[in-house]
Formats: sequence, structure tokens, C-alpha cells
Amino acid sequence: MGARMWCCSCLLVVAAQADVVQLEAGGELHGTVIKQDERSLWIDVGPSIVRVDNNDVVDVRVSDPAEVSDEPSDAIFHTVENPPDLSIRQQAARVKPSVVLVKTPSGTGSGVIVNGQGHVVTNAHVVQGEKDLRLVIWVPRADGTLARRTIEDIEIEAVNDHLDLALLKLPTEEDHSYPWVPLELWESIEVGQPVFAIGNPMGLEQTTSQGVVSTTQRSFDGLSYIQTDAAINPGNSGGPLFNVSGEVIGITNMGILGGEALGFAIPTRYVKDFLRNREAFAYDPSNPNTGHRYHIPPPRQQAGIAPQLEKTQ
Repeated sequence: MGARMWCCSCLLVVAAQADVVQLEAGGELHGTVIKQDERSLWIDVGPSIVRVDNNDVVDVRVSDPAEVSDEPSDAIFHTVENPPDLSIRQQAARVKPSVVLVKTPSGTGSGVIVNGQGHVVTNAHVVQGEKDLRLVIWVPRADGTLARRTIEDIEIEAVNDHLDLALLKLPTEEDHSYPWVPLELWESIEVGQPVFAIGNPMGLEQTTSQGVVSTTQRSFDGLSYIQTDAAINPGNSGGPLFNVSGEVIGITNMGILGGEALGFAIPTRYVKDFLRNREAFAYDPSNPNTGHRYHIPPPRQQAGIAPQLEKTQ
């Protein structure tokens, strides 16, 4: 009996970090969301695990991943242990504030905020050769809506042309943390698993597209990419590809010219390596050859016609 006794202070702590499932009948369930598929949701409410039909669920509010992450708050990126699987609709609503619009004089692209200090990952080809950068972010309001805000004081911290990755920095603001999303803890993607991309294709802001993983390792120019049938179009470049746990599993960067449902993303393992070793690719605005640049080798003569890849900026 003693093991089941709860003190008031413990209840307050659990409530502060609990996931909340709002029911159609008007009630709420507080606990830890374990999983959600196309039919049901499972939530651990303490003494037992409750299964709820999705038709009876109005909304799911999952606790901030920053509250469950063991990494320091100033880490360059974050991961989360055992994030719950939710529907794409619910996950998209949660992660949209972390996706930004990158605007340059020559075009637009996308990016994703990876920590509360405002570090943004995007593609190198989105910012390469550009000096006038602006980011559009969406700030969550108290009523659940998003406020559009344009920021011009953007710093380029690192650029890796070989991986096609760049690291940008939003201005630091006191008493303000930018909404961020975690990177995948372990690379566990499988062919056929559902994924979704959020970006700004053709300048259409905050567009969500969904699909599945078509291939986990598609090789181009010595690098391995995630292939997906989620719509990836010009303007999606630099945007995140998510799994149903709300983790970034890749950074979208190209598609096949003239092809349909043939999009590609840079796997998170490359993104983590770039972020951990960002000093090696530090951007120097006074040096036009800053960072590492690699010459494209001459094409091999092969039978058949190779697909023509096109960056999605």
C-alpha cells in the first residue's frame, strides 16, 4: 500500500511534465504517451497503460523534449530518449515552429532550429555566395497560433560544401529560447516507415508533405542519402525530414529532375558529424575560399542514362 501513496509535491512535478490527451467527451488523461498508430493511442497513466481510440482524441500535448533531455541546455544539438510516436498531423503541429524560411537575393530555402540558442541547420547551396541573409521564423503565441517574424542579423558559422550543410545563428535574445527539435538518437530508419517534410517549396511557407522511406541508403557521389516519396520541391532545400516521433532523420537537399516522388535527404549521422566538427568548417567572410571545397570528378562513361540530380533550392 505504501508503494502506491503519492504526496502532493510529487503530483505537482508529474503534472508539470506529463503528456496530456484531450478527449472528445471533455475529459483529459495525464501521463506519458507511449505510442500512437492509425487507430489507437496508448498512454501510461501510472498504475496502468490505457488504450484510447483515435476517434475519441481531440488533441495530444506532449511535454517539452527539453524537460526530458539529459544533455546540457547549451548543447549544439539535442536528442531525446524514447519520444512517443504520434500521428503526422499532431507531430507537424508540434514541430512547425522550429522550421524557418531562408531568404537570399537569389532565392529561398528552408532550415531547422536545433537548439534553444538559435542555431539553424540548412544546405550549403542555399547560402553559398550570399551576403544578405534573412530568416523568417514563426513564434508560438499563447493561444496556440504562430506569429511570423523576419530576422536580418544572421550569422553564418560553418559551411561544408561536400556534405551540402551549413550552420547559421539567430541573434541571442535574453530570456528567450528558440523552439527546437531533436535529432534522431539512433539511426533506426526502415524502408516503408512513414515520414514527413516541412519546408517552403516555391516560397509556399510552412508546407507539410508526407510519404515513406523509399530507400535508406541511396549512393550519389560517394555519399549515402535517404530516398523518400514525400514531396520535395525547390525551396525545400535545408528543411527537415521527420519521423513520427518528431525527430529529424535527415535534411532534404535534392530531387531528380523530371522525376516524381523522388526526393533525397542527408542522413542525421552526417548532420551530427558536421555539428560536432563545425570548427573545421568555420566560415570566414573575408576569405572567398573559406572551408573545404571539392572539385567534382569527371563523369564515368557508363551504359544507360544516369538520373540528373537537382538541388531543391
